[in-house]
Formats: sequence, C-alpha cells, structure tokens
Amino acid sequence: MRLRTTSAALAGTSALLLLTGCGAADMTKQASPFANAQGAKTVTLSVQSWVGAQANVGVAQYLLEHELGYRVDTVQVDEVPAWDALSQGRVDAILEDWGHPDQEKRYVTDKKLIAPGGDLGVTGHIGWYVPTYFAKQHPDVTNWKNLNKYADQLRTPESGGKGQLLDGSPSYVTNDKALVNNLKLNYQVVFAGSEAAQITQMKQFAKEKKPFLTYWYSPQWLFEKVPMTEVKLPAYKEGCDTDAAKVACAYPHTPLQKYLNADFAKTGGKAAAFLKKFKWTTEDQNEVSLMIANDKLTPQEAAKKWVDQHRSTWRAWLSS
Repeated sequence: MRLRTTSAALAGTSALLLLTGCGAADMTKQASPFANAQGAKTVTLSVQSWVGAQANVGVAQYLLEHELGYRVDTVQVDEVPAWDALSQGRVDAILEDWGHPDQEKRYVTDKKLIAPGGDLGVTGHIGWYVPTYFAKQHPDVTNWKNLNKYADQLRTPESGGKGQLLDGSPSYVTNDKALVNNLKLNYQVVFAGSEAAQITQMKQFAKEKKPFLTYWYSPQWLFEKVPMTEVKLPAYKEGCDTDAAKVACAYPHTPLQKYLNADFAKTGGKAAAFLKKFKWTTEDQNEVSLMIANDKLTPQEAAKKWVDQHRSTWRAWLSS
C-alpha cells in the first residue's frame, strides 16, 4: 500500500460480518439495487473491511436513518473496486479513502464521475511497529538500521529462518516486500490473512510478552490494548514511493478523504449534504471502533451509544 491502497483489494476482518442495516453484500458479485435511485430516499454506502471504516459507516448510517429518514444500504467492497462502483453509481459514497491517485485522476479529474466529499477529519498513517515492552528493553530496535540485529529474536516458524514482518491480508498492497529487499533486511513478510487474524496474533504475542515486528496503521483501536512503538524507516519524501519496486522510504501521513458519486453529490439532497459535512476526530473514530472490535457491539449498537453521547458534534453535520 502506497498508503492503505490496494490495486486488487483490501480485504480484512471478519468483523465486517457484523454489519447491519439493509444488508452487506460483496460488490464483486452484485450491486445494490438502491444506489443512485432517482428521487428515492435511499443511500448506498461502501464499507471497507477494517474496523475504522465500519465505525464511519455505522454512525453515518444511524444518523441517515434515524435523523433524516433515509433507507441505507451497505455493501462490502474493496478499495479499488469501490472506485469503479462509485463511478458507476452502484454505491453513492466512500467515507474513508487512504489515497488512490490513479483512480482520483481517472474518475475525479478526467471523467468527472466522482466528486470529492471533503476531509474525514482523521489522518492515517502506516508504519512498522514493535510492542512497546520490547522497545523499552531494546531502544535501538526502533531504528530500521538495527533491525537485522534482532532478526533471530523475531524469527517464527513461518518466516523461514529470517525475522518475521507480520502483515495482514495478502490482498493489501504494501511496500513491505520492497522495503525489506531494498533496505537489505534479513526479514520475511508473513501474511496473517486478515486484519482480524493479524490482531489475534499480536494480542497473543503481547499476552506472552514475546517480541514481534508488524505492519500496522493508525488510527486503530488496538493501540489502546497493545501499546506499540513505531520503527523509524528512512524519511518519507514526496515521490519516494512512486516506483513500487524501488521504495526505500517510510509511509506518509495522509488526511483521509470522502468521495461521492458525482450525480449523487448534485442530486442527493440532505443525504449528500450530510455526508459532505460528516467530519470527526481520530478519538471519535477510535471510540466507536473499540466498541465494535473489543466490546463486540454491532456497528449500529456502537453508533447509537456514540450518537447519544456526542449530540453537539453530529448536530452540526445536519445543519443546512
């Protein structure tokens, strides 16, 4: 992932199965019948698999339904396919995009089929992390130049005699394999399979106080449960990640964006206006995410609790 991007898909956590409302569907198999319905009070939201995206959609769906009287349909769709679906009107909005310059140029700038929906209010960042208890024992591990020194301690049965760099789903597009190669690190990228599986492994490592090195991102609720310290990679500079095979720099910090289908942006009435104004903080998102992932609430249950406690925040999103 140049950011949290995916050219094939960004799959993720089984927690997506918790989605409620008018249904979650796999966009590779079907489109929502409610998207872009002219004159109907319906909205279709794309929801990605990581829990922060579920938090966004959960709160937006709850308010659209309970405050504005819309029927909301949610569809499971990975990041790049979501842009295709949005351009075709099969979904009306993406609420958390981590940066897809190719799709933005094609659909926003050139074809004008997608319209910017504004900042989400949250800044995303991907990096490599070790548990803070390990960083305190070995402070120099937080500089990439010293990682080879700890490869033996970070080795697992899955890493083939090298240190393990734990990633999530193999469908995530990351720079990690290129970074390992270009920085000449004695590590093997090992995929957990999904965000949920990755979290399970990290929590187990932490329970046993074992060291680990992992690809991870913020905002993310797990930092509340498993404190982690970022490993400093070579500084990010604009364009240093343009050639995926030659990447040898850190991931950037990215203000996360919303996007709307262009027709929906013009004719979506109060729903479109609301989604453009939907903007909250990392703390807000993490509060809802923690309820979903840790407390096992459904996104709608978590949304209701948040909405009940933060009226002054969301009332501004409904003002005309």
